[in-house]
Amino acid sequence: MHSYASIRNTAYECINLPDGSKADFAVFGRSLRLGGAGTDTNGSCSMATRSQPPIKRTVTMQDVGERAGVSQSTVSRVLSGSSPGIPISEETRQRVLDAVKELGYYPNLHAGSLRGQKTRMISMMIADIGNPFYHPMVRAVQDIAHGHRYDVIVTNTDHMRENEMLFCESIIRRPVDGVIMVPYHLGNEDIEMVIERSGAAVAVLGQHITHPLADVAFGDDDIATREAVTWLIEEKGHRRIGFIGVTNRFSAGERRRLAFLESITRAQLAFPGEYHQVGDWSPESGERAMRRLLSLPEPPTAVFVCNDLMAIGAIEAAVQAGVRVPEDVAIIGFDDIPIASWTRPRLSTIAQFPAAMGEAMARAIFERIDGEYEGPARRFEFPCKFIEREST
Repeated sequence: MHSYASIRNTAYECINLPDGSKADFAVFGRSLRLGGAGTDTNGSCSMATRSQPPIKRTVTMQDVGERAGVSQSTVSRVLSGSSPGIPISEETRQRVLDAVKELGYYPNLHAGSLRGQKTRMISMMIADIGNPFYHPMVRAVQDIAHGHRYDVIVTNTDHMRENEMLFCESIIRRPVDGVIMVPYHLGNEDIEMVIERSGAAVAVLGQHITHPLADVAFGDDDIATREAVTWLIEEKGHRRIGFIGVTNRFSAGERRRLAFLESITRAQLAFPGEYHQVGDWSPESGERAMRRLLSLPEPPTAVFVCNDLMAIGAIEAAVQAGVRVPEDVAIIGFDDIPIASWTRPRLSTIAQFPAAMGEAMARAIFERIDGEYEGPARRFEFPCKFIEREST
């Protein structure tokens, strides 16, 4: 073991070469990390240069076979989970798995995919990785995938069409076995392109997708919106109700807006244009929209908000303006993210069930990947639930 001082001195000598030039410090640092190398047994400099990189030893399937005492083809059959013709005993299988663990062998999945084998990879596209609504959904997908010994790659799109298209292009360039999407802008034509050019099994969150081979999970958000607004009118007696939504480019927001207006119309209530404010799903946009509503000569006494993040921003705007929630204005959100029950006042909201949706989509694509289902698209509907809390 070298002392710190001897390593420091040797480093200085190796970096400042006799001819006055400088050696590659990064290479020297790497050589030290690889077991104290950088000097020979006499303490003189023997640092590798860029023309002499350290040799990387790759563990191969043949190495695993030699360690386990079986053929390379047996190793391949054990790792792929298939043994056509000749069965593999449990004792042989365990020897192979032990050898894999001892040697640190990892199959070359890309090479396998080029031979038509499975990639053992799932790609998942979500709209906002910072929105807690998606966290249990991703976790559910990962749990199901790991049970099948698959990895999951998660992509964030920030609700932008160009990012959704980039995701589709990446799926076509880099093969995966299954795709799970939360598309805000993609349509059936885009889904068709992904399925046709990648061959992957596809599942989607969003009832606006109706592709014949894409399984769909969705919540009945339009029904839940109508029920919540009707409750504000009939149970709480509100007559001036505002709406904070998003642009009509987002199908979920548009469905909720239309359902809201249907309830207002049925109750024969007035809905001035300034009662409709537009945000972008973020808390900051909800705060700005609520400030505009509160600045009106006759502000609404209740506000329905398209998601919880904007609703939390709306509560913040009311608190800053000295407006009491719910005494002066009631607020309802949508999603029931965890923070909805922690904010003060606690947020009344419409609960969706993202974990159950994620599980349904994951199970659907694995049924297709494993050949258990080859039929037309299935649609999994999840009823939403209104939860009354302190904000109303």
